[in-house]
Amino acid sequence: MIIPTQEKIWRYTLLLCLSLLIFAPVLVGVWVSLLPNTAILNGQYLSTTLSFDNYRQALTQTPILRYLFNSFVVASLVMVGQVVFSALAAYAFVFIPFKGKNVIFYAFIATMMLPFEAQLIPNFQTLRWLGFLNHYAALALPFFATAFGTFLLRQAFMQVPMALRESALVEGIGHGQFLYRAVLPYAKTSLLTLAAYSFLTTWNMYLWPLITSYSDNVRTVQIGLRQLQATEAVNSWGLIMASAILMMIPSLVVLLVSQKAFKSGLIDGAVKS
Repeated sequence: MIIPTQEKIWRYTLLLCLSLLIFAPVLVGVWVSLLPNTAILNGQYLSTTLSFDNYRQALTQTPILRYLFNSFVVASLVMVGQVVFSALAAYAFVFIPFKGKNVIFYAFIATMMLPFEAQLIPNFQTLRWLGFLNHYAALALPFFATAFGTFLLRQAFMQVPMALRESALVEGIGHGQFLYRAVLPYAKTSLLTLAAYSFLTTWNMYLWPLITSYSDNVRTVQIGLRQLQATEAVNSWGLIMASAILMMIPSLVVLLVSQKAFKSGLIDGAVKS
């Protein structure tokens, strides 16, 4: 269907207005981060005196680089853990027959109904008993097993023809080789989706790092920004806003890269089909 030119103009105009409306807080934050603190305190938000001093101070006078490193490490660990364990669990639920498979799967999915707050005390007590508090392990280990990731990959793995698995058995190909060579490439789009989702979700996590980390060595960006806001004087809002913008850049990069990879995965899947 060919869309008339006038209708296209209205559509793109509407999309542009909605995009500006959604992105307006980020634009305001970038503008404020470039203003000197005196202009912010005096309400001179339209000042033409712009500089990168706030960013320089954020990088040199605050532990923001350490916070970014901590968040990257924790988010990467959770991303790899969720992809690996979800793929193994999903493969077992699809290709390995065992008694009570459906009952166990539905019980596993039922854990998604439990709010995260209900798991705080058991997880905290377990990690304290193991001596993992204020460590990367405390921030990453509780999130390696995820019912959502297992469900997502299970639905993708179910699209693999069972005749392919039977042929692999005839050729003597084991479960590990079949998973690596046939199943994972087939479900590449779902794997990329789970990886991006787990990374961004962990990057934006606040409550769990707040109660399990208490030093700058392991604090993530969300806790670090709140700590920075609490320790800085009220005349440092430019510095705080610059830190917030710096902390937002990695998540935007991951989102854009994953979106591009997701689109290419869809195109490759369409070509193969």
